[in-house]
Amino acid sequence: MIKLYRKSELGFALACIAAYVLVFGNLRSLGDDSPWIALCLLAFAVLLFVFVKKNGLMEKYGLDGWAKEPGKLLWFIPLWILSTGNLWGGILPKYTGLGLVCAVVMFALVGFVEELIFRGFLFKAMLRGGKAVTAIVVSSVTFGMGHIVNLLSGHGGPETLLQMVFAIAMGFIFTMVYYKSGSLLPGILAHSLIDVFSVFSKRSELGDWIFVALVLATAVAYGLWLRRVETPAVNRVGQRATGGE
Repeated sequence: MIKLYRKSELGFALACIAAYVLVFGNLRSLGDDSPWIALCLLAFAVLLFVFVKKNGLMEKYGLDGWAKEPGKLLWFIPLWILSTGNLWGGILPKYTGLGLVCAVVMFALVGFVEELIFRGFLFKAMLRGGKAVTAIVVSSVTFGMGHIVNLLSGHGGPETLLQMVFAIAMGFIFTMVYYKSGSLLPGILAHSLIDVFSVFSKRSELGDWIFVALVLATAVAYGLWLRRVETPAVNRVGQRATGGE
């Protein structure tokens, strides 16, 4: 792993994404409550964390703490609001017993793994080129496209397309928060909560539409701010990217 990483951080990021999509996509057909998915994701998450920790990359990827500047914490507020979106229509657990535990563990791990490989590895690799807007857009779109694996779990085409659009908008928000704060932790927490709460969600058409509307509105607001960005060196993430390891 370290040889590929040193040779090309972008190649390493793409390899991690490909491995994740391939493995998770095939296992998803077993059902979200399958203990095999939870165990495989746990192994994958531990492998990634050990790699980052062992090679002294915790600070580089924003896993060493929250935003150091109080002003940056304001960017977390939309995340805390949106993280509860799946509960706005009510609460109705989809599973019981061991199945519920496995589903919760699985979705919590998804938040960690996806934030690390899409926001950490991929975004930071592209940010080294100095084009923040390109890095943010590619990270967001790639994240959304990765949700095509939902087709393998029985979801229909239109439903999967809607999920991909939603994921692109949500991925853009996650990336912007990481870009502004320099910390991957709020994104991991919010992402995990959104996914875990989906297990307890009592689907409501009104609640779903309100959730989607707020996500899109937040993404647009962050996008308007992004138009003002001239250089990635104005924030902590950008400074790390140009300052070396």
